[in-house]
Amino acid sequence: RPVVLVAERADPAAGASAPATWVDGIVAVTGWGTARARAVDWPAVEARLGTPLPGDYKRLVEIFGGAGAFDGYLQLQVPDAHDRSADIVRHTAWLGEWARTHGSRLWEPYPVFPAPGGLLQWASTEQADGFYWLTGDPDPDRWPVLAKEDVPDSWQRFDGPAGEFVHRMLTEPDHPFSTARWFDVHWYQDYGPAASDEGRV
Repeated sequence: RPVVLVAERADPAAGASAPATWVDGIVAVTGWGTARARAVDWPAVEARLGTPLPGDYKRLVEIFGGAGAFDGYLQLQVPDAHDRSADIVRHTAWLGEWARTHGSRLWEPYPVFPAPGGLLQWASTEQADGFYWLTGDPDPDRWPVLAKEDVPDSWQRFDGPAGEFVHRMLTEPDHPFSTARWFDVHWYQDYGPAASDEGRV
């Protein structure tokens, strides 16, 4: 006759004190080793982008290193990624040029950065979901996150930083983009070291 075995797994964040920041919470949930952190020349990155970036995003990139994906789902865009679609500077330039040439109908009712107050993408999924900041506030730490599935009129707004969005996605089963519904263990899949500036397009 069939026998069902139930095994318990230790929660990597269980018993830990409340994280000081959302990014600390992501580190705890994923069990990520912070020794892999990298230095980023943020003034140079922000000069190439033409805008400052939120502090929690910068810390997320520094701690988690090169381009990669949380739970094999949400791909973080970072400076100097080998793949243009994962490089926040090159992808932002490409998206802005595409919107300028073809129009921003795909992102209505929002403009696309570098248009004033436009959308600036910081993450995506293989399913073509997009995660953006709405850049209207002069303080980037106050930019809300806007998320869009690859279907019309599917915008959802989250009034909080990218780190909070990712942490809630990993830990809350009722989050609209939750991976906690599907996985008990959470991870960051690192796609490899950042590219050098040589050969940048």
